[in-house]
Amino acid sequence: ILIGTHALLEDKVQFANLGLAIIDEQHRFGVEQRAKLWRKNTLPPHILVMTATPIPRTLAMSVYGDLDVSVIDELPPGRKPIKTIHHFENRRAETYEFVKKEIDKGRQAYVVYPLIEESEALDFKNLTEGYEYISASFPLPKYKVSIVHGKLKPAEKDVEMERFVRNETQIMVATTVIEVGVNVPNASVMVIESAERFGLSQLHQLRGRVGRGSEQSYCILLTGNKMSNDTRTRMETMVRTNDGFEIAEVDLKLRGPGDLMGTQQSGVLALKIADIVKDQEILKAARAYAIDLLKADPDLVQPEHQCVAYTLDQLQRHKNLWKYIS
Repeated sequence: ILIGTHALLEDKVQFANLGLAIIDEQHRFGVEQRAKLWRKNTLPPHILVMTATPIPRTLAMSVYGDLDVSVIDELPPGRKPIKTIHHFENRRAETYEFVKKEIDKGRQAYVVYPLIEESEALDFKNLTEGYEYISASFPLPKYKVSIVHGKLKPAEKDVEMERFVRNETQIMVATTVIEVGVNVPNASVMVIESAERFGLSQLHQLRGRVGRGSEQSYCILLTGNKMSNDTRTRMETMVRTNDGFEIAEVDLKLRGPGDLMGTQQSGVLALKIADIVKDQEILKAARAYAIDLLKADPDLVQPEHQCVAYTLDQLQRHKNLWKYIS
């Protein structure tokens, strides 16, 4: 048994006999990265991928591919569903007042920003400015604020995280480095600044940092007043549901499933007629027939399967074979 990070993908890490590969937080790995792990064996190992937010490509593969899908759709005992609210920036003061009320009850809060330093091209609030603004809005000695981002040294990051875990600081100002693996049951509020800058799966992962105790938890999405249709759909989806699969369905419609045979994890799939979202039932039925056919005649040698064998042979001569499927 070997437990590790992305470091296990490195070429120098060799396995004598890899029998099972379990990839947690699967959305944090690229297609090539995941494949690299199971290519380290002559025989592919058994594979289990886990995530709270199935990415569109995986959703598409579960329809087309040879993945079996298991769903855990209930919360652990004692937990309440997180209430999600969308506010425009002009309600920031009101949002912070709500955070103060939660802190007064003994709870803690996260405030997440999309950028570390100011970018001229983007006028969104960045982490440095945000930290100063939060420190001014939540002054010492009553409130203490931690800050965590990717440019901190690991030791510094650990110190800040530990202070928050021990409730020595009530507010954690952070970037998406806290997206996974952070478990503070006492934290009950997640404020996401410039929420329009985040994708659905990121928003859902960030929201999952709260709601880990028995108290009611809240996720507040702050956006600018001008929103694209896609952004509006993302905000409405987050407010409406806590279901990772429903969120992935919407993400699939917004971003597309990607290249099923390649490495692109989202985008348009160039099928001539089929629509992977609208035609899911037909696709599932076709997949079931294909599996039955291969069980009955794995080498496609029977006379009635010669047309299938011929078509597959022709398709495999083309690199981008999916666009030839009508």
